[in-house]
Amino acid sequence: MSEPAFPLFGHEEAQAEFLSARESGRLHHAWIIEGPSGIGKTRFATRLASLLLGARPVDGDPAGAPESDPVMQKILSSGHPDFKHVQREANDKGVLKQDISVDQIRDLNGFFSLKPALGGWRVGLIDSLDEMNVSGLNAVLKTLEEPPDRAILFLISHATAPILPTIRSRCQTLRLRTLSEDDTRKALAASELEAGDALVQLVKGRPGRAEELSGPKVMAAASSAQSLLKALPSANDAQISQAITQASEDDDSFGAFAEELLDWVSLKASHDPDWAEVWFQSQEIIASQRSFHMPPVQAAAKLVACLQTAFATR
Repeated sequence: MSEPAFPLFGHEEAQAEFLSARESGRLHHAWIIEGPSGIGKTRFATRLASLLLGARPVDGDPAGAPESDPVMQKILSSGHPDFKHVQREANDKGVLKQDISVDQIRDLNGFFSLKPALGGWRVGLIDSLDEMNVSGLNAVLKTLEEPPDRAILFLISHATAPILPTIRSRCQTLRLRTLSEDDTRKALAASELEAGDALVQLVKGRPGRAEELSGPKVMAAASSAQSLLKALPSANDAQISQAITQASEDDDSFGAFAEELLDWVSLKASHDPDWAEVWFQSQEIIASQRSFHMPPVQAAAKLVACLQTAFATR
């Protein structure tokens, strides 16, 4: 029995909602696929795109076409004339650019202005809204405001930046959630990664982030955050210094460190509303680190100071 090229782990309800809309004959022209990074949103959207473009799913999976399917082969090789996947491009030095450029979006608009080459649908996938600047977002509105016939646009959102109301109001939204522990283990195994308890706990239902989180520096940063949280509010200078140092190794280490702290604060806020303000303050620090390239050591120190102040005033 053939296996799907992109197996589905979790998200069955969201998929059923899309398939129901498709079967009703009233399929909306634009869909925001929203949820945390690493949960398979792009994989999910690509499955739906392949189905719209005529791929034949395997038995038991209504949207999972195998690699041997001719349509899926074209998608996997980036050779399907009616499918356009837009993501950040590399610069002349081979480094990914900060944003998806407005020229890429204008090219996508041009793609949608043409009739389907194979007589079916034209499908676009923007990956992701979080990595677009204002000019690019405004350019997307052109297609959303004047949707062509037989065309669908999927927009990935990692929910790290607000979506413009003018964009959200013109789209249907499918919200995908973090995976269960069982689905996480299955996804890690499918990626040929050792689904040990430590890694399963670290990815927190986002198996797509396993590679970036499984390095020794990142694991050490996450562990130092956990140790610090256990020691607070009585952590000594050595414990604080070690935590900040390990969080400062690189951006991935800071990300793992910050995530542990933010998840802890989020849990506190769910039981004590006073901690909601701390959560917002922590989010602002993390956003500043990403947007303004704040050195990880500075951002880590700010997060720790934020927690210390919270304990001192509560």
